[in-house]
Amino acid sequence: MMLKIGLTGGIASGKSTVSDWLRNHNYHLIDADRIARDVVIPGSEGLRRIAAVFGDRILLEDGRLNRSKLGNLIFHNEDQRKNLNRMIHPLIRTEMRKQLKLLETLGAPVVFLDVPLLFEGSFEGWTDKTIVVYATKDNQIQRLMTRNSLTKAEALSRINTQMPLEEKKKRASAVIDNNGTIRETEEQLVKLLKQWMIM
Repeated sequence: MMLKIGLTGGIASGKSTVSDWLRNHNYHLIDADRIARDVVIPGSEGLRRIAAVFGDRILLEDGRLNRSKLGNLIFHNEDQRKNLNRMIHPLIRTEMRKQLKLLETLGAPVVFLDVPLLFEGSFEGWTDKTIVVYATKDNQIQRLMTRNSLTKAEALSRINTQMPLEEKKKRASAVIDNNGTIRETEEQLVKLLKQWMIM
């Protein structure tokens, strides 16, 4: 039976450091963010749904989704964000199920489900174990300000749209502390994989 492990964190908590390591070491990984991008490519049902609600203003000249424009619209409007999630999440779930079924058919022993909103989106029932990649709020703010050229207020606003990492920590099977170096994070991951006997 395939072991399904949920991987989550918060914005700028360093989850991609963990998922990149897993991918580079040939673990099967279903990436909800990648799927979210795929379901809104030009000509897709997802993009049609979004444009029908938000209008052509959220499209680039070549017909692709203007992510930063859409992001600005939804980060400051909870109703709009929920509306977007209602449109797109079913498409993401369908594709994730498809990929899970394929890996199960192929006899994969373990798969990681990289889902930013794992707890918020009720994906816990899909997994046998969960890992939370944790960083302090101060570190999240600093990383977001640097990475996305945001003000402190803008960074906080984005962090506050998600379930607090302290809450996610309580619900996780394991926590990887990503406040130190990348190497320290990777060492914690390796130790955990050995502990779970999947390395």
